[in-house]
Amino acid sequence: MRFDILTIFPDFFGVPTAKSAAGTGIFGSGMLRRALSDGQVEAHVHNLRSFATDRHHTVDDRPFGGGEGMVLKPEPFAAALESIGVPSKAERDPSRTLVLLLSAQGRTFTQGVAHALARVERVVLLCGRYEGVDERVSTLLCDGEISIGDYVLTGGELGAAVIVDAVTRLVPGVLGNAASSAFESFGVADTLLADTHSPAASPRATHGAGGLLDYPQYTRPPEFAGSAVPEVLLNGNHEQVRRWRREKALEKTWRNRPDLLEQAELSPADRVFLASLAARQTA
Repeated sequence: MRFDILTIFPDFFGVPTAKSAAGTGIFGSGMLRRALSDGQVEAHVHNLRSFATDRHHTVDDRPFGGGEGMVLKPEPFAAALESIGVPSKAERDPSRTLVLLLSAQGRTFTQGVAHALARVERVVLLCGRYEGVDERVSTLLCDGEISIGDYVLTGGELGAAVIVDAVTRLVPGVLGNAASSAFESFGVADTLLADTHSPAASPRATHGAGGLLDYPQYTRPPEFAGSAVPEVLLNGNHEQVRRWRREKALEKTWRNRPDLLEQAELSPADRVFLASLAARQTA
């Protein structure tokens, strides 16, 4: 898989060089560094100013109609996409290449979107800045706009970093254990994992999140500062562990992100448990 990032602040990412498969920014440590070094993922950062045609490398201008701030111009983006070999919007195959603009007005980035992007061969991320980006960048050059949340950042670089990280960890082979990206917050449900994680093959004590937040995790020591690990996690009963983890995931989601429950895959037992939580709160 290949990422291309168009930005006016390439040093934020740490540009990979011929001497090093990873740079000094987000590409220089941890999972991303290993994925780049092993060749499982490519990442290329392009300085948008390199594609400006004037001697000052100008990439922005005042907005028509007046208003605060400056707006990024469309020409440098168009020249950059052509230079790095991205087909025009009319000629692109979206199953192979996607061009996305980081924008506060974009579709919200979720784990489901991350899974979809992980199936694409090449993802090109355009980082907005200043007051915004000329609308023709979105309509003529991009396949969509994407936002990492309902807040405003000074630029799209942080959003691009989040997307690269979230998508890379879903690329097959990047994580040491393939199940690590499935059994976690917002992971897919057990029923969708039946082909690759058969309950008959292994008495799994985890539980596919099915759109819920993850359950609490504990490790050694069994007691810390007067707080003990729940006994159910120590007794070796996989079914009890699975049920406890499911209920704790439901409880955490109910408390912190109740909106997720509206579309989560819930069993009758899940619904009974949630009803008991609500009854306990009103008692």
